[in-house]
Amino acid sequence: MPEKFLARGAEALIVTNKNKVIKRRVKKSYRLEKLDERLRRQRTRTEARLLERASKLIPTTGTVDVNESKKEISMDFLKGDKLSDNLNSYPLAKQKHVCLLIGKNIAKLHDADIIHGDLTTSNMILSGKEVVYFIDFGLGFISKKIEDKAVDLHLLKQALEAKHFTHWETLFKEVINGYSSSKDSKLVLKQLEKVEKRGRYKEQY
Repeated sequence: MPEKFLARGAEALIVTNKNKVIKRRVKKSYRLEKLDERLRRQRTRTEARLLERASKLIPTTGTVDVNESKKEISMDFLKGDKLSDNLNSYPLAKQKHVCLLIGKNIAKLHDADIIHGDLTTSNMILSGKEVVYFIDFGLGFISKKIEDKAVDLHLLKQALEAKHFTHWETLFKEVINGYSSSKDSKLVLKQLEKVEKRGRYKEQY
């Protein structure tokens, strides 16, 4: 069965084949060939490990197969609503509930020192009424730093403001309500305030 194009990101091509999704890191012509080869192999390996680790904590695609020589990760295809396209169409009560679930997921990742690195609703899929899957850990990494966890939340806040602006403040409050289950939530939220202040300062110049 031929592959079907699904999406193209900054680093990878996403295709489907039967009930699998394949993420294939593509060559970058502007990089030295050996460096490009090493980086793509390393990032494929890192993402696969993060996916495996995260799948034990929250709903994710999970890793079906990793082919480092081809720089590919094969995963199960997820059926559901991509939140970037669907969140705004839900009743507000459902939007708030979904964001509460998102906050709880982030808390579980952060308590395991997993930083997603690209927390936007484009990387979240709602399956049924109660399960929010996180996908694409391509920019993720392991860190115990409170700063990194605060920046992760800041990215999501910016994404909500940009894509779901009608109710973004209400929705982010629900994210924080869910995130409060994290053992370090108070420290992270305090650091988040500092991250935002730095951002406002930069905007003035």
